[in-house]
Amino acid sequence: MCGIVGYSGYRDCSDVLVGALSRLEYRGYDSAGIAVFENGKIEVAKCKGRLKDLVAKMEIDGKPQGNVGIGHTRWATHGEPSDINSHPHSGEKVTIVHNGIIENYKVLKEFLIEHGEKFLSDTDTEVVAKLLGYYYKKNPMEPIVTIERTIKDLEGSFALGIVFEDFPDVVFATRRESPLIVGVGENESFIASDVPAIINYTKNYYLLDHDEIVKLENGDVTIYDDHGDIEEKELMTADWDMDAAEKGGYPHFMIKEIHEQPTSINTTIKPRIVDGMPNLEECSITLDKIKSFKQIYIVACGTAMHAGLVGKYVIEKLAKVPVTVDMASEFRYRNPLVGKGDLVIIISQSGETADSLAAMRLAKKLGAKTLAIVNVKGSSIAREADMLIYTHAGPEIAVASTKAYIVQLSVMYLFAFELALAKGAITQEQCKALTAELQNTPGIISDVLEKTLEITQYVGTKLVATESLLYIGRGLDYALSMEGSLKLKEISYIHSESYAAGELKHGTISLITDGMPVIAVATQSDLLEKTVSNIKEVKARGAKVILVAREDFEIDEEAYDYLIKVPKMQDILMPIPTIVPLQLIAYYTAVHRGNDVDKPRNLAKSVTVE
Repeated sequence: MCGIVGYSGYRDCSDVLVGALSRLEYRGYDSAGIAVFENGKIEVAKCKGRLKDLVAKMEIDGKPQGNVGIGHTRWATHGEPSDINSHPHSGEKVTIVHNGIIENYKVLKEFLIEHGEKFLSDTDTEVVAKLLGYYYKKNPMEPIVTIERTIKDLEGSFALGIVFEDFPDVVFATRRESPLIVGVGENESFIASDVPAIINYTKNYYLLDHDEIVKLENGDVTIYDDHGDIEEKELMTADWDMDAAEKGGYPHFMIKEIHEQPTSINTTIKPRIVDGMPNLEECSITLDKIKSFKQIYIVACGTAMHAGLVGKYVIEKLAKVPVTVDMASEFRYRNPLVGKGDLVIIISQSGETADSLAAMRLAKKLGAKTLAIVNVKGSSIAREADMLIYTHAGPEIAVASTKAYIVQLSVMYLFAFELALAKGAITQEQCKALTAELQNTPGIISDVLEKTLEITQYVGTKLVATESLLYIGRGLDYALSMEGSLKLKEISYIHSESYAAGELKHGTISLITDGMPVIAVATQSDLLEKTVSNIKEVKARGAKVILVAREDFEIDEEAYDYLIKVPKMQDILMPIPTIVPLQLIAYYTAVHRGNDVDKPRNLAKSVTVE
């Protein structure tokens, strides 16, 4: 959440900053602003609202003209969304943008007020700006020293873009916990919260470590370590281009990313299958290393946690290893019984999810081994984990995750197959058969997309006026229905809950009213009879049932109102093709309701603060 950018080069800085921020809109924001050096002075333009509101404001007030500056899209934490609370914020001869939360801002604010500082906003960010100004007065013309001294006082998370009045050709930046990259182009350089912001200018970038400081000047990049010494770092290169971060003719990123899922799965699993068998050696995972684990914890948030729930079912069924799935935000606070001999799997698309990162650090402190499943190269979770599996989903711009989820599933399957083989719970022949069927999923998903587009669009029209609905399923179908429910609620704003179908009679069935939609998932052959019985129970009480079922199942037509068929696979692999129609139902329902599908209200793509 929040997005920061900075630029030093030869282009029109205002245009570069606004364009870069537009490619970070998926992170979520409620206000925007830029600060640009114009004739040696820092000119600020900012306002509450979307980037288009900032552009409109600059058309009236005048656009800052220059080649060096910083920009920000704000997600309100301290202080309501307003023009005053929008970034940038300024102190004595300094202006900044900030992503993150300063936990000790109240103490610092009281200190600064005692020393004569006055505050205009309610933000923690203005405290940082004033503190930088306070130390700059003590260290005039020493911006690096000033930044070093300031960040020593800060507790919490931050990525800061900083400009000093005395250095009109320079952008400074630093980070702790919050993500920040440094882009390197031809006679120009950038800072940004994420690669998409700069990808149409350069694919080359540096990753900053905690408390490192970078200076952008006339296109040159200098990085200082936490001792103030110049540091040489590895230059990274993005393995995708601007086309991947554009809609490519689709009306929304979300539907584009749904259609990219076959390619994403293939790109993710193909390099990890050798001679028909899963091979995760490039991820530091070997049969000898994983066969000793007796307990597994999967820790994640939101959609990633739902991928973990599917992983739990699959690992326990195949490998016979007990698995606990935890919300990352709760993991640390329940004093988990994790220790030596355990494996903690952290799943995160961004690799910067604050709760997940904190959970991983606790697990390591307690002596457990950690495995990260992440999509973003060089992210904090990726760098700190003992073992690492990158998913190759490419950039996911829509806030509601689709292709990142499905590749997380595919990786969980590969890991489960290898673990089961290492434990001797399955034979090589069984492992090879499962792996072969997993390799078939890209083609099957393409088939699902082709055959279910029309029916899911139609179902979406039937849900437009709905205020509340339920998802039900058993076993893997229940885990899957949790993700389907989340997808619907986060982009359509319809209240939706998922329940294990067998629990309906323990209270939930009282919610069923005449005409209430119930989306039922039935793909597990050994649970079909019981699931259909539960479906008939809600149908008998007036529910409108949308049934997503395996195409070979014979189900009484009286049990449902609308039927969406999914191709047959082994029961254990059915979550991969079955999630697709659930994603499509959510998408088309939101579209029919006129919602901003890619940027749903109050949500951010990457939750980098707790």
